[in-house]
Amino acid sequence: DVQLQASGGGLVQAGGSLKLSCAASGFRLVGYAIGWFHQAPGKEREGIAVISGDDGTTRYADSVKGRFTISIDNAKKTVHLQMNSLQPEDTGVYYCAADYYGGILSLRAPFYEHWGQGTLVTVSS
Repeated sequence: DVQLQASGGGLVQAGGSLKLSCAASGFRLVGYAIGWFHQAPGKEREGIAVISGDDGTTRYADSVKGRFTISIDNAKKTVHLQMNSLQPEDTGVYYCAADYYGGILSLRAPFYEHWGQGTLVTVSS
């Protein structure tokens, strides 16, 4: 079974950093797109970063460009999201998701079939 386990959330002050991890099991990352999504309280889930397991190509939402970096460790089957310059509006649950790559780096939630359980990030002002 394809499974994803997100971790690394916590409480941080505005301007601080956190690194999230998404550990994959039951499949190889090669051939998949792995995305990170942010769901703020009372809002819809928003795609913020995605990476290709084939060649490491990335795509970011405008809201996180220059602040967040997505990376992949194929040997450890883990995708990381380094989050810098965090702001209170970054508060929410962060989910990782995966689906077949096929040359598409989608930031749309319906594209993804497999989801992790989410990890909570709270940024205090």
